[in-house]
This record gives sequence, structure tokens and C-alpha cells, in this order.
Amino acid sequence: MANVHNENKVMSTEDFLQTQTELYNLSLAYVKSMALRAAIDLHIPEAIHRRGGSATLSDIAAETGIHGTKVSHLGRLMRMLAVSGVFSMDDDDGTVYYKLTHVSRLLVATLEPMVHVLIDPLAATALFSLEEWFTDEQASALTLFEVAHGCTRQEMTAKKGTSSLFNAGMVADSRIVTDILLNEHGSIFEGVGSLVDIGGGHGGAAAAIAKALPHIKCTVLDLPHVVAGASTETGNVQVVVGDAFQYVPPADVVLLKWVLQLWEDQDATKVLRGCREAIPARGKVIIFDAVVGSACSEDGPTRETPLLFDVFMMRVGGCERDEQQWRKIIFEAGFTNYKISVVLGFRSIIEVYP
Repeated sequence: MANVHNENKVMSTEDFLQTQTELYNLSLAYVKSMALRAAIDLHIPEAIHRRGGSATLSDIAAETGIHGTKVSHLGRLMRMLAVSGVFSMDDDDGTVYYKLTHVSRLLVATLEPMVHVLIDPLAATALFSLEEWFTDEQASALTLFEVAHGCTRQEMTAKKGTSSLFNAGMVADSRIVTDILLNEHGSIFEGVGSLVDIGGGHGGAAAAIAKALPHIKCTVLDLPHVVAGASTETGNVQVVVGDAFQYVPPADVVLLKWVLQLWEDQDATKVLRGCREAIPARGKVIIFDAVVGSACSEDGPTRETPLLFDVFMMRVGGCERDEQQWRKIIFEAGFTNYKISVVLGFRSIIEVYP
């Protein structure tokens, strides 16, 4: 074959074929996402769970109502998902059994709604506009979502009535995160008598905190369309309709759980300034969000996921931040100190002090 050059160095046939495979694998990465979404829409993880965690193709087809002519195609889908780690495959004397892995067990337990948020046709379509957004002057003034769809994500959500799907995803993620915070890192709430959860939706996280730590009076602040239908006060949790850009209720602690990624620096700094005004001199802000690069020593998903989220958030004008970027907006908002106290998966707890 002809020599293949890379930076003026000839690639061996073996290197060329390996590189070609990697390139095609990257190009087809979206197929993995689509297959995962299909498995969830078909309720395949639940079907295997109902069969005790192990099922044949025929079992899965019977449980999910898959048409008989598509069982062989189902096998192709399951084979790919097994190689990707969503399921595992065992061959028992010629009969293949598909079993739940940690990933699919997590789907069954709670996180299916969050995967629907991330694998969204409208979000994927927006990312196809990256080239136009980077180069066209008129497009560059809009969000990627606006370039692709002619309206904001919030307007599209209202039009399609899909806000409940987004909220369900946030609730699913929040439930797991809050349990970990309380069970393993509850010391971050020591000495706290009151707390405001900005962007806390219907108050699931705040309710969990109030239940575990009943001495803390919790308030949830969110926009009218988000808190619609939520009880305004339940036990030790009060839901307040409002906009963090305008006002943050006073409290010992303000909790910003995976919300500052929604905004670029100017708006994120404005929200942080409001938080600074809301807390006393001995109070603090607790940020739970990604710190890009904090897991540089890690390989694979832990290192890559914050970077994927960073590009994903471009569609709505948001971003993920490395520590220097966090430091910049924290100090510009008037705070004097912070510490990254805990790293949890691809996200971290940042405690910020006035």
C-alpha cells in the first residue's frame, strides 16, 4: 500500500489501520448513544430485571413486545450494547443470556430519566450547527439551540410541553447525589441552621437534607414554571418562586447544585454576587459542579465526561469550568476564599467563603 504520512513520519500499515479504526469509532460514537436510548425506550433493562437479572433474546422480546420479525435485529442491538458495557453476555451451552451490569442496574434504579435529557434529538440537532455558529456573525450572537431551531430551549420546552421530562431527569440525578452528600460528606452542613437551594425544582434535595438534618430550615428558589404544582411548604422546606438574578433569600448556606453550568461567566458571576449578599460573614456557598481537569490522573469516562458536558452545554450558552475559571468568577463575585473539598465522580464540591 502507499505510504501514509503523519507529521512527516511514515505510518506503518499496522498504525494506519489502528488509526483508521479509531477514527471510524469516533465517527460512529453517536450510534452507541442512540442504541442506549432505544434500549431505554424499549424498557429492556427493566425486562431483564423482571427476569431476575438474566434473560434470553426471546425473554426480552416477550417482555417488551418486540415484533417477531425483529428479534434477530434485537440481537444485533444487544450485542453492541454488551460490548459497550451496558449489558453483559453469557453463553450457556449455545443459549446466550443477557445480564444487567452496574450501568444497566443504575438505569433500573433511577437514572433512566437523566439519559433521556442527555440523548435528546433536539440537542443533537443543535450540535450540527457548530460550524455555522463558529463562523457566521449573525449565528454567533445566538445560542446553538437558537441557530438550529429558531427559538430558545425554554421556548421549545414550553411549546412541546416537555418540561416534566427535563425535571424528572434532574430529580433522578439529584436524588443520588444528595444521598451521597448526606451519607458520606454530611460534615459540609455542620453548623448550618438555614439553607437555600437555588434551582432546586420541587425541592427533592432540600427535603432530603431537611429530613436527615431537621435542624436546618431549607428554602428552594426556582422559576415559576419550574415550581408549578409544588407544595409551597412541606415540613422544614419552603418553596419560593423567584429569580436568582434578582434576589436570593438570606440563609447560612446557598446550595448551587449543577446550575452554574447553565451560564457563561458574566451571568454566573452575577448569581454568585447575589449569593454573597444572602449569606452572613460566617456563611458559605456550596457549589456542586464539574471542575474540568480535576481528574487528569484518571483515564476514560471520569476525565472525558466534563469535557463532553462542556461542549454539550454550548447549545444553551452554558459551560463547564476548570479551577482557574472557577477561581475567576468566585473572586469577581466578591468572595475571598474557596476550597475543592470533595471530588465525586466527574463533579466536585466547592465550598466558597465570603
